[in-house]
Amino acid sequence: MAVSSKTAMAIKTYQDQAEVLVKNYLFADPFIPYTSVLGGIFSCKVAYDFVQLVSTFYFKTYSGLNKIQRIEWNNRGVSTIHAAYIALMSLYFVFWSDLFSDKIPGLVTFRSSHLSTSALGVSLGYFIADLGMILWLYPYLGGIEFVIHHILSGTSVAYALFTGRGHLYTYMCLISEGTTPEVNVRWYLDTAGMKRSNAYLINGVIMFFAWVMARILLFIYIFYHIYSHYTQVEALDGFGHLLALGVPSALAFMNMMWFGKILKGLKKTLAKRQ
Repeated sequence: MAVSSKTAMAIKTYQDQAEVLVKNYLFADPFIPYTSVLGGIFSCKVAYDFVQLVSTFYFKTYSGLNKIQRIEWNNRGVSTIHAAYIALMSLYFVFWSDLFSDKIPGLVTFRSSHLSTSALGVSLGYFIADLGMILWLYPYLGGIEFVIHHILSGTSVAYALFTGRGHLYTYMCLISEGTTPEVNVRWYLDTAGMKRSNAYLINGVIMFFAWVMARILLFIYIFYHIYSHYTQVEALDGFGHLLALGVPSALAFMNMMWFGKILKGLKKTLAKRQ
């Protein structure tokens, strides 16, 4: 009994020390950006292994892929999970949360919260991990346009994360990640030899409308919001001001370029159905 009591006390002591460590360091305000980024990178590894495990047991196509195709399969699974997470978080902050409401006094470009900061940290962790994968296997996981996209997105997220500024426009741009799952499903269906299936056609139509909403109309709204709040955008430092104007413009150009390819592909698919 004495030994058990001492053991219990020792365990309780270690638990208390661990709680203090987590509260005072890992989740302390100054450390939230760093811990969330590390958490994002770690989550990517966990998601990669999870996709690999599930695919091995439940998808017959997976066993017939070569090494590079399996890596891309797993990597697209990770990007799909991240896209769903950050798109939902972005929609919440932009349209449902009161954090960036015009009814609240103060500059909208200087507002942030613990939740908005940690969510951006997780997203930055993903962009770092995914960019590393793209560069490691370049150009198998994506060409120069993907490198540019990740650098622009990662830089914007990093600025917002570590300065606490520009969260609103960063989240507005990140809503566009909601089109990523459709793009990945298209690749999965193509890889599985289902390019002529109804599922492929339906996904193509969904991807088209999702792209119009999240990468065309959304960016028109972003530019309108920047214009109507330009005095607040000007309050940012020089680099922040450049990001607020330059990144949405560059992404909008890339979105239009990709949209042209999507439209062309959809027309080609529909023509084959006739």
